[in-house]
Amino acid sequence: MSMPADEPGNPAHAIFERFLRAGECQEVLGCFGELCRQLGLQGSGLQLYHGLKAALNYWSAKALWSKLDKKAGHKDYDQGTACASTKCLVVGAGPCGLRVAIELALLGARVVLLEKRDSFSRNNVLHLWPFTIHDLRALGAKKFYGRFCTGTLDHISIRQLQLILLKVALLLGVEVHINVQFKGLVPPAGKAGGQGGWRAVLQPSSSPLSHYEFDVLISAGGGRFVPEGFKRKETRGKLAIGITTNFINRHSQAEVEVAEISGVAQIYNQKFFQNLSNKTGIDLENIVYYKDDTHYFVMTAKKQSLLKKGVILQDKSDIESLLSAENVNRDALLSYAKEAANFSTEYRLPNLEFALNHRNLPDVDMFDFTCMTRSENAALVREHNGARLLLGLVGDCLVEPFWPLGTGVARGFLAAFDAAWMVRRWAAGTPPLEVLAERESIYQHLSQTSPDNTNKNISQYSIDPATRYPNINLQAIKPTQVRDLYLVGMVEVDHKRKSNNRLSTVSGDAYEELLRWCQASTAGYRGVAVTNFTTSWTSGLALCALVHRFRPDLVDFDSMDSQDPIRTHQMMLDTAEQDLGIQPVLSSIEMATMAEPDRLGLITYLSQFYEAFKTSPEVEEVSKKPLTTRGTRGAILFLNKLQKSRNLTHKRAQDSAQKDAEAKRSCRDVELDAGLDGDTLDTALEPPPAATTDPGQLPARVESSDACYFCSRRVYILERASAEGRFFHRGCFQCWQCGATLRLGDYAFDEEDGHFYCSLHYPNPPGMDLPQDELLALPDGDAAAARLPSDAGSPCVSPKEGAPDLLQPPPAAPQPGTDPGAAEDAADTGDMEEQELLAQPEGVVREEKVPGLEPQGVGEEEESGGRRKIVLTPLEKLKLSTLSLTSEAELEPPPKPARLRLQAPPEPLPAPWLGQGAWEEKEEEMAVEEALEESESEEEEEEREEGTDLDMMTELCLDLGEEEKYPTWKRTLTRRAREAQMKRFCKAQAIQRRLEEIEVTFQELEQQGIKLEKLLRDEDRTLADQKTQWMNQLLYLVQKKNGLMSEESDLMIQVQELKLEEQQWQLDQKLRCYMNREESLKTPEDCVAEQEILAQLLDVVNKRNILIHLQEEKRLAELQA
Repeated sequence: MSMPADEPGNPAHAIFERFLRAGECQEVLGCFGELCRQLGLQGSGLQLYHGLKAALNYWSAKALWSKLDKKAGHKDYDQGTACASTKCLVVGAGPCGLRVAIELALLGARVVLLEKRDSFSRNNVLHLWPFTIHDLRALGAKKFYGRFCTGTLDHISIRQLQLILLKVALLLGVEVHINVQFKGLVPPAGKAGGQGGWRAVLQPSSSPLSHYEFDVLISAGGGRFVPEGFKRKETRGKLAIGITTNFINRHSQAEVEVAEISGVAQIYNQKFFQNLSNKTGIDLENIVYYKDDTHYFVMTAKKQSLLKKGVILQDKSDIESLLSAENVNRDALLSYAKEAANFSTEYRLPNLEFALNHRNLPDVDMFDFTCMTRSENAALVREHNGARLLLGLVGDCLVEPFWPLGTGVARGFLAAFDAAWMVRRWAAGTPPLEVLAERESIYQHLSQTSPDNTNKNISQYSIDPATRYPNINLQAIKPTQVRDLYLVGMVEVDHKRKSNNRLSTVSGDAYEELLRWCQASTAGYRGVAVTNFTTSWTSGLALCALVHRFRPDLVDFDSMDSQDPIRTHQMMLDTAEQDLGIQPVLSSIEMATMAEPDRLGLITYLSQFYEAFKTSPEVEEVSKKPLTTRGTRGAILFLNKLQKSRNLTHKRAQDSAQKDAEAKRSCRDVELDAGLDGDTLDTALEPPPAATTDPGQLPARVESSDACYFCSRRVYILERASAEGRFFHRGCFQCWQCGATLRLGDYAFDEEDGHFYCSLHYPNPPGMDLPQDELLALPDGDAAAARLPSDAGSPCVSPKEGAPDLLQPPPAAPQPGTDPGAAEDAADTGDMEEQELLAQPEGVVREEKVPGLEPQGVGEEEESGGRRKIVLTPLEKLKLSTLSLTSEAELEPPPKPARLRLQAPPEPLPAPWLGQGAWEEKEEEMAVEEALEESESEEEEEEREEGTDLDMMTELCLDLGEEEKYPTWKRTLTRRAREAQMKRFCKAQAIQRRLEEIEVTFQELEQQGIKLEKLLRDEDRTLADQKTQWMNQLLYLVQKKNGLMSEESDLMIQVQELKLEEQQWQLDQKLRCYMNREESLKTPEDCVAEQEILAQLLDVVNKRNILIHLQEEKRLAELQA
């Protein structure tokens, strides 16, 4: 069959080709209308589709019909008759609205879609899950957009996605009306016999659709539009300001070669963001960069950074006023976004020029996503005058997406399938309450869905929920539980959320129960008689007895001295914190003196023991084994051990460096051979003696628990946190240098200056780092040799995450063509200290061996024969001593992968502890990849048969210079690496969001706790019964706080995992750079650097192994509790 261009006698073919390639909404609608007129077709639904298919029977159209016929032939659609008598109205032509309209059309329903705009102008790029890519390919996406997910791409602009779905919807007979706005519902008039249907209030009111009667309404109108009857609930985090920007993509070779950024977050890659802040003043929490029609960047900016850069003119408490147009300097915003884009891409994007939005202005937007909303229910039924209307939600009005997770379009498509399944059940005559109950049972799964917990066989996905959600229970919610979702008559909904600021009421007498438990748990111990929460505890013996009753392995009660209560209390405070995960509330001095005002603090403190060991002494007497800490304290205990290990590592690093500096001063002129005789280095590497406290000496921690260590203001019990024996407000716990928020288990403390630091800014021991000016003296040739091969810079590799520029020192200032992120790359292994699980001296070695860099010795002298006598500094001797001197047989590195595999960025090396479950997960991932590759291969075969030239598109989507001899394995490896990065980023953002929500909840609890504490400390005018009630309420709040602390600690453990994963990925990339070089071309320095990186990689793998082992112990302990 000849090409359409060769058929001047058939204008319909030319119109159809224009329709396929139309790039604007009105152009698409115009071409389609012209096509239908040319062919003499009228009507809608699948009847129109069959008419088009019969009239357009040439090669280009037939390939599309083949795909749509295959889709329509699925059993769920019953050959297009499942909903043949159903009339649907879909509001909103976003991706989700169009997607649900397509499904309803395939079911045979009459579908009318309204859109208030007349253009698709959103350039922002959406991340696509594997199933969405497969789903869109099945709809013929590449027929409309040839570059759709070519190679390793897994994203698409919103505008292009809307155009694809609009064309499919029109072909399947969906009636699309633009410039029509939905304003509300008109109940059916009271006609005899209940005739008449529901109609819509539209603007303009003259629209002929005002008379369209329907029995199903699907709202996809966005988060700000929800039909009457649906209730919304809100989750609030800390202030979060997002910035999106789009730059023109000219598809030049230089632009193609710039790596995309699947996502990088500050929570696990502080180096990059600190470097960005130092050099540009821009302070971000995360950033993502995708290439599509535009260069798309999205980032979360911190308010103080925006204020300092002049983007926000005045600080305001109200978020709406803060980000209002009159309070934003537009020019400064453009400069801010452009600078962040340039830095994150290493200034490699030439001549960045803003794309224009629908208002013909630079496409830069700043938005607030502090509050995320979702509907409490996904559907409801309204009945009036005997006519029923099924209402469903999809898209943002169902669940507002949290953009860093990249879940918007994926969960939107899942909700569209679920809504279509609901309509199918409705049309089949299923009772309304059963339809609603099933829909809500499915909706429970939506917010937790991810590529990991949905079915892996994506080629089998359909509107049937069982094909997508594993082990779903469609009867989880019973019809009797959704009766409130069946609304009869006119509906009046109060959308104002009721806020209850009253103090919580608590049933029972928690105060008396705690006292009785303490008395029973300490009964029979020498010198202990608990009668109150003041004088009974001053000697410290009561607390010793309490711990000894449940954990006799921690306390030698018989050796306790009641004459030294301060020492006894300090010992028990430390034991409880380090071995039980119970944070102190009072200082040892306060507990030893125990004035009446401190009674509240003691009660709060003892309540944590009650939660940890909530069992009866009689049961404990039967089992002589020490009780394990309950799950609520397990995560805190784990973090305490982690922090203790980190502190010990820092201490050893400092001591080693100090000895190193002393050796440098005394042995400045020592020869290399003298320096390697073992004496000096052995001394330097000896671990320092354990830091012990003289039993008779009081530790220097006498701060009052009532005064914040940082701001010196009053700190109440509920807002009190403690670390290293210091008490403070949670909000004051910040890095002394950069002001970053610190959390328990993720900080560093310098005993000498008394300051707390983030792990990035912990003061380096003397002599740890090479002078910056010496680092900058790296020769150009060596710098060039240090770069990764060009084929390693595929779009899945983030330039900030250590891949492109391993060892090149940072330039003095960012310049085009240089690597502004090299500073964190050159020292990224320093982050390892953030999660030291074992106290190892090698933690002091931060910088890597740079190929071609001469040792930074005291001096060099030319000897006869051209050989040099090299004098090493003690630091370099220390580095050499930490290298493994065993033979290759003793230290066997991971098997070297095939040379061809190194041409693409691979996934991190598999950890040795991976078990059967991990391999099963790998098999599931391979199933997803096979489905994607199968659909891609089918399309490529079709395109080859059609003679389509894809060379140009391939050039635009793949790195230039790569040899495409093995496209399948290369795409598979690259896709895996991208997905691993994306998973890490999404997990980090989910953790960050939840931590912020916990912080907001903490603040609410603290406000209630402060009010209660003030009431309890007022001794004058309160009855005893009222005080008891207030005390019970305070204990209830403490219990809630403890639960939040446990959840926060669990999240911080996950943060440690992410950091180790990130470090392993970076080291793996660096190691593969060296392994990719021919052995004959490696210099001795290269070999040394390769061994150092390998040793660091194995160290990180071991740390991950230890972390998993400790988490397993924690899990087993919780099961036994």
